[in-house]
Amino acid sequence: MNLPNKITVSRVLLIPVFMVFMLVDFGFGTVTIVGTDIQTGHFIGGLIFIVASITDWLDGYIARKYKLVTNMGKFLDPLADKLLVSAAFIILVELGTAPAWIVIIIISREFAVTGLRLILAGGGEVVAANQLGKIKTVAQILAIVSLLLNNIFFESIGVPFGMIMLYIALIFTIWSGVDYFYKNRRVLLESM
Repeated sequence: MNLPNKITVSRVLLIPVFMVFMLVDFGFGTVTIVGTDIQTGHFIGGLIFIVASITDWLDGYIARKYKLVTNMGKFLDPLADKLLVSAAFIILVELGTAPAWIVIIIISREFAVTGLRLILAGGGEVVAANQLGKIKTVAQILAIVSLLLNNIFFESIGVPFGMIMLYIALIFTIWSGVDYFYKNRRVLLESM
């Protein structure tokens, strides 16, 4: 297992740690950052999510720069991303911060695309994420971070940045999913 794949696995291992800090009330109190009050456990959980999200960029950068791209990495990296993002979105629903219907659409798209990737892999094709998928991922991460951290940097000026980013993420999630299925429709139809 090469370094980028080890970094990807570390992202998966950070998910339960992130979940514990977000869902267990340790009674640590709150911190105030730029006029925004955040439960200390949620702040730590948010930082863990940010670190895990950075590994998504880091493993890809290292793989491309040092020519360590593998089929395992092409499959494992988006899967690790989906697990992290799905966990975060489910936590946001649990906390009452994100509407369940949006999260259901986003997670459903992730399952559908993962299913298509499995069909493609069965036919010997491994497809890396495209530009729309990358934009979708960035929008989702920005929405999640902002919502996990109580709209930090925007709460004091009354701009619902987290919710705005969540709707932008929803649009790109649907758009990139439709695009992915359209571009791979031949393989999908042949598998029926």
